[in-house]
Amino acid sequence: MYVITNREVLDNKTGLDQFGKRPNRKGPNELRLAEVTRKGGGWHVKFLEDELPKSESAKLIRDNRLPLDPKARHFASLKVACGLADKARSRKRHILFFVHGYNNDMQDVIEQAYSLQRRYNLIVVPFSWPANGGGISGTASYKSDKRDARASTGALERAIQKVHDYLRGLTEARRQELWEKAGDKHPNNHQAREELYTALLDKDCPFTLNAMFHSMGNYLLKQMLKSSISEGTGLTFDNVLLVAADTNNLDHENWVPQIQFRKRCFVTINENDYALAASRAKSGSEQKARLGHFLRNLNANNAHYVNFTDASWVRKSHSYFNEPAQKNARVREFFQRAFTGESAEDSLRFHSEGNWYGVG
Repeated sequence: MYVITNREVLDNKTGLDQFGKRPNRKGPNELRLAEVTRKGGGWHVKFLEDELPKSESAKLIRDNRLPLDPKARHFASLKVACGLADKARSRKRHILFFVHGYNNDMQDVIEQAYSLQRRYNLIVVPFSWPANGGGISGTASYKSDKRDARASTGALERAIQKVHDYLRGLTEARRQELWEKAGDKHPNNHQAREELYTALLDKDCPFTLNAMFHSMGNYLLKQMLKSSISEGTGLTFDNVLLVAADTNNLDHENWVPQIQFRKRCFVTINENDYALAASRAKSGSEQKARLGHFLRNLNANNAHYVNFTDASWVRKSHSYFNEPAQKNARVREFFQRAFTGESAEDSLRFHSEGNWYGVG
């Protein structure tokens, strides 16, 4: 599993302890890539060198027919993007870009990501920001994480932009390769070429790229979209899921429509969510109703709101894509379809009076 992070890197540590609790010392916008694998009962972590050798980057560009200058400097992100695309195609898996929430150390992040991979047969790419409260607890920790979220907006935008640029390059190169293959087979018959090209595209089994922002990860997304320099998410993701969003319900209709996507934007809600109830209480009267906790004012014009409140086994869960999905087939089906670029609301009943779909 590859992890994108703007956390500081602690070279004198081993395993997941190499991921620090504060932003990168070079600045919160500085990104690093790490490969995390299971090793016995723990985790092995290898941070990738920033710059690729010229010979390696030139080969990746040539093999993947990318519109890049092989003589220019290229970075580890190029190698990771090409590897993930190959893996997605060969294993017929979809990719999920995952942004976690408040008070998550790296053990939490990695275990959550691996659980998502296994349960939904995905390739998960976590973006991890320093959500540890700086080693403090309670309300102070919550406020510290919100400061770190605001400071991490540039890093998140850089990560999404990199994903967008590589995906576009890899997709266009693959389509051109298939078009040329169809042309070689039918050089003088345009209709036959078109038909073969369409068949080759279907057989190629293109993967979808989807994104889940969980809990305070939505606050990070909101701050990114509010930035004056933000270009949003671009047409990077097929589906975007705002799950158990720990950000204000009030005025969300002003920033959620800035999210760009190819298919759907889902906002999930559980009125009994224990974590969002505690979140609202942390700042007293200053903390307004949370987006993932409130079934009123659901009026963003690009969002599909999905209510999990009455779904069996969800109860007070904050992460109902995990354990509740094991016990409730309807919960699991929704996330399975949403994480793989499908129209996950099709089988749900729509409640027009509240503008939400019910899973229960």
